[in-house]
Amino acid sequence: MYDYDLLVVGSANADLVIDVERRPAAGETVLGGDLAVHPGGKGANQAVAAARLGAGTALLARVGDDAYGRLLLDSLRASGVDTVGVLVGGAPTGVALITVDPSGDNSIVVSPGANARLAPADVRAAVSLFLASRVVSAQLEIPLETVVEVVRNLSPDSRFVLNPSPPRPLPTEVLAACDPLIVNEHEARVILGESCVSEDPADWARLLLAKGPRSVVVTLGAEGALVADSSGVSSVPSVKVDAVDTTGAGDAFTAALAWRLGAGAALEEAAAYAARVGAAAVTRRGAQESYPTAREVGLL
Repeated sequence: MYDYDLLVVGSANADLVIDVERRPAAGETVLGGDLAVHPGGKGANQAVAAARLGAGTALLARVGDDAYGRLLLDSLRASGVDTVGVLVGGAPTGVALITVDPSGDNSIVVSPGANARLAPADVRAAVSLFLASRVVSAQLEIPLETVVEVVRNLSPDSRFVLNPSPPRPLPTEVLAACDPLIVNEHEARVILGESCVSEDPADWARLLLAKGPRSVVVTLGAEGALVADSSGVSSVPSVKVDAVDTTGAGDAFTAALAWRLGAGAALEEAAAYAARVGAAAVTRRGAQESYPTAREVGLL
């Protein structure tokens, strides 16, 4: 019997967001709107998104002993996330500087702060959380060696989901554990490197699968997603909405997919549900504040 549907191991940041008419060029200053501060970070985002949908969720992360850290802990607890694995101290809370243009697209610069101090030893010390979790999800806003340690501490029956963002080459050990590896177009290109000679996302999915993951999901924004496993590659359509802010939408997609997989859904079915969750998220501003409940997803 599992205590948690999903354990997220990852980052927790304060998102500092400014609306801009356009992104500045090199050496240019552009005036923007008022600064808004939101709880964020890919790990915390995924945990909140899953909990809002009804998943029993825990987070293993590190924040600073500061106002941003308290903001994050309050947001996590208010959403129903178990914060027993959130460590406090060691460095200031991570911060993401985000600009959002009128189309809802964003550009992000991250200062990792305490996220960079989430160490392999912290994973080993939290082994009870891994044994109690049906699915474990991670990203790359924490040290890669910590993600490797996550793979080494998985329960034999648990499932590992990885969104390699920000992207970098991945060890064979990590790739082999992914079920699925979830990438967008940019992440796919980085991980494939020189082998990415095709412009066809279906080819990317096949090439990524050949690198060792048990399954692969390639997200394509408004074009939906592709899912690939040993049975082949299939397409998942997008849900058409008017996007306001895409910040954190990928995290909502990953969290929803991980939860549904843990509940027994097939990969394509889980990805279709995740697409609806991601679509709902982009209709509101912010990351965690934008995440829908299961009821709201059902209304799409």
